[in-house]
Amino acid sequence: MQVPILKQGGVLIATIQAALSDADLLELRTALVQQVVRYRSSGVIVDVTAMDVMDSFASRTLLEISHMIRLRGAATVIVGIQPEVAFAMVQLGLTLEDIPTALDLEEGLAYLQQKARSIN
Repeated sequence: MQVPILKQGGVLIATIQAALSDADLLELRTALVQQVVRYRSSGVIVDVTAMDVMDSFASRTLLEISHMIRLRGAATVIVGIQPEVAFAMVQLGLTLEDIPTALDLEEGLAYLQQKARSIN
C-alpha cells in the first residue's frame, strides 16, 4: 500500500491511512527521503492517526526516517499517535527518542513553522 505524500510549501506530509507491512514502511522511508531531496523540503510530517498498532519495526523505521531527513537538513514531526498506541508503546518500551510529536496536523505544522522562525 502506497502512502500519499503531499507537498505544502516547504513541508511534506505523509498520511498513513491503514496498517502498513514492513515492506510498505521501507518504501515510505525511501520515498520520503527522495522527495525531501527533490523538493528541498525544510520539514516532514508523518501522520500516524490511522495506525492502531505501532510495533518495534514501525517505531524503528520512523526513527530511521527522522534521522535520514535530519541529515538532509530537514525536521520531522510525528503526529496523531492514538492514546492506546502510546500506552502500548510505553508498556513495550518502544520510544521515538528525539523525534518531536504533536497531537495533530495543525500542531505539527505550527511546530515546523516555529522551528523555521528560530533558525532564521
